[in-house]
Amino acid sequence: MAMVPWIVPVFVLLACMLSVSVVEARVRHYKFNVVMKNATRLCSTKPIVTVNGKFPGPTIYAREDDTVLIKVVNHVKYNLSIHWHGVRQIRTGWADGPAYITQCPIQPGQVYVYNFTLTGQRGTLWWHAHILWLRATVHGALVIRPKLGVPYPFPKPHMEQVLILSEWWKSDTEAVINEALKSGLAPNVSDAHTINGFSGPVQGCSSQGGFKLEVEPAKTYLLRIINAALNEELFFKIAGHQLTLVEVDAVYTKPFKTDTITIAPGQTTNVLLTTNQKSGKYLIAASPFMDAPILVDNTTAAAALHYSGTLSSTITTLTALPPKNATPVATSFTDSLRSLNSKQFPAKVPLNIDHSLLFTVGLGVNPCPTCVNGSRVVADINNVSFVMPKISLLQAHFFNISGVFTDDFPGNPPVVYNFTGTQPTIFATTKGTRLYRLAYNSTVELVLQDTGMITPENHPIHLHGFNFFVVGRGIGNFNSKKDPKKFNLVDPVERNTIGVPAGGWTAIRFRADNPGVWFLHCHLEIHTTWGLKMAFIVDNGKGPNESLLPPPSDLPKC
Repeated sequence: MAMVPWIVPVFVLLACMLSVSVVEARVRHYKFNVVMKNATRLCSTKPIVTVNGKFPGPTIYAREDDTVLIKVVNHVKYNLSIHWHGVRQIRTGWADGPAYITQCPIQPGQVYVYNFTLTGQRGTLWWHAHILWLRATVHGALVIRPKLGVPYPFPKPHMEQVLILSEWWKSDTEAVINEALKSGLAPNVSDAHTINGFSGPVQGCSSQGGFKLEVEPAKTYLLRIINAALNEELFFKIAGHQLTLVEVDAVYTKPFKTDTITIAPGQTTNVLLTTNQKSGKYLIAASPFMDAPILVDNTTAAAALHYSGTLSSTITTLTALPPKNATPVATSFTDSLRSLNSKQFPAKVPLNIDHSLLFTVGLGVNPCPTCVNGSRVVADINNVSFVMPKISLLQAHFFNISGVFTDDFPGNPPVVYNFTGTQPTIFATTKGTRLYRLAYNSTVELVLQDTGMITPENHPIHLHGFNFFVVGRGIGNFNSKKDPKKFNLVDPVERNTIGVPAGGWTAIRFRADNPGVWFLHCHLEIHTTWGLKMAFIVDNGKGPNESLLPPPSDLPKC
């Protein structure tokens, strides 16, 4: 029987379409061997926990809608888990990574395969250990490129470069936090900041080299900047060059030019750099931002932008960095952020709200007979210092295991007072493993209110499992009558980590369209350790597509 002529092209077209879809969504395999390795920084050597012997760890590359499988093999003496920071983990909470929240940790000698799909996300995210203080050296970039054939919504760069900002301690970081917990006092601050693992010259160690970024003149580069520091917000500048901001936390933004970016622990920021200066070497610098009377590591990490053909003897062009308490610089940067809100990348801000929540975030003091002053510094949300369970909350939720948590986390502060004014005389907090329950697809407005308890402080708050829209922020106490009238519900920036200003508030909105148990915590590691954390339970919706998948067979056991 002769084939109808038009059928052949249809078959060819279908075959092409099928092959394109197969090419577009790939399965990416990675292996993370977690091992100890000696590292020399600041003219001294110590063993550190690494992935594949690297600090920072390897970059994961994938495209939007790819599935990623990462086999993590724990060769060190510590329990371990890894969080894929900013990945939505739609229905795959078992791969989210925070220890005792979505999984038991991977014990020494054990293996776990993290398996997740990068649904509807593209941009710069990152990964890090989510247990103890191992994040200090166990971290790396996660770069999600757009689908094949889909361009960036900005000029295509000549080249891309990951820049990871971090902190370095000469001491073992586990010893640093253990000593702090034993004494009840704040831990020692880091000895240096780093850019891609190197501090550049510091006092007492002038031979310490810095990272060098080689560039060609008259080109545009995409810099993927990640703040992996444990406890410090940072300013970032490149001498003599303007930066065009195009993305934060893997969400495109309306482009704007700046010479200084502000970036909190947990946040990522993509900028375009045009090499439009005369040949030479230019300082790349990261320095601390802290506008509260709290001790910080006051060193500046130094790297070099190195134009091709420049002699190594050329003097580096320097730049003036903001003072560490430059609140106006940080505020101006934050206030400039807007979602792209284009036809292709709309800002779907929830307008009708089911849950209006007010969470105070701050510090407290609880009795501790064995501590230095008979008390210890703690941190809390709504006066609850979170107590970590002995098995994962997600397992307790999925298998209906009673006695692990309660779902009575307070949606408002138990005591209302002048949060940013005169503080109560009692600094004690309550303790508990208390969660807040949300129905599937319900909408949430959450106002995060800093308090002056001990001291006001900027808290970078990270929500797992979701992006959220930052609809408002202000200084002082949130006013539920006046402040919502000024909310931006059109093109607010969309993020997964947001700073709550010292002595102020930030309002966010999100839709609870991802079933599971999702951690909310301060990304200053010391505050998380002290208890500034809680979790949301999002119940299943209707049918399998709105329900949490069952746990994988290799899920670690406690």
